[in-house]
Amino acid sequence: MTKRQVFYSFHYDKDVMRVQQVRNIGALDDNKPVAPNNWEQVKRAGDASIHKWIDDNMRWRSCVVVLVGEQTASRRWVKYEIKKAWEDGKGLLAVRIHNLKCPRNGFGTTGPNPFDGLHFKQGDRLIVPRIHSPNALNPHADIAANLENWIEEAIHQRRYQT
Repeated sequence: MTKRQVFYSFHYDKDVMRVQQVRNIGALDDNKPVAPNNWEQVKRAGDASIHKWIDDNMRWRSCVVVLVGEQTASRRWVKYEIKKAWEDGKGLLAVRIHNLKCPRNGFGTTGPNPFDGLHFKQGDRLIVPRIHSPNALNPHADIAANLENWIEEAIHQRRYQT
């Protein structure tokens, strides 16, 4: 299967350690995380800089994967990334990551679905992006075994369901 280039959307301050675990699975090529110092620079430069960073980094990606922790759904920039992904015709899905153990904070609690309250229309149809809840006993293995397929399904849903 072709390794896809995806854009990860997540709450940086709260979930970056869990996100690194997903990135390290190796299912995806050329998806290096932004370094903390670089992200702080982008944030300090203001909203226009953040918009540009997101737009530039999402440009050549075929899918956006929202990694959902406790507070992800309420984050302003996550909402922007979801909206932009949909408007740009990208595959869109979410994966709950609260059961991945963070070295700083331990396990999290289930956060709200970031797609709730949003309407995704494609032609006459309402499309509901999937939110995946990995097996709580071994979420890392479940994500590793299924992430590529979940991404392919999201891309297919977006491209071929009209």
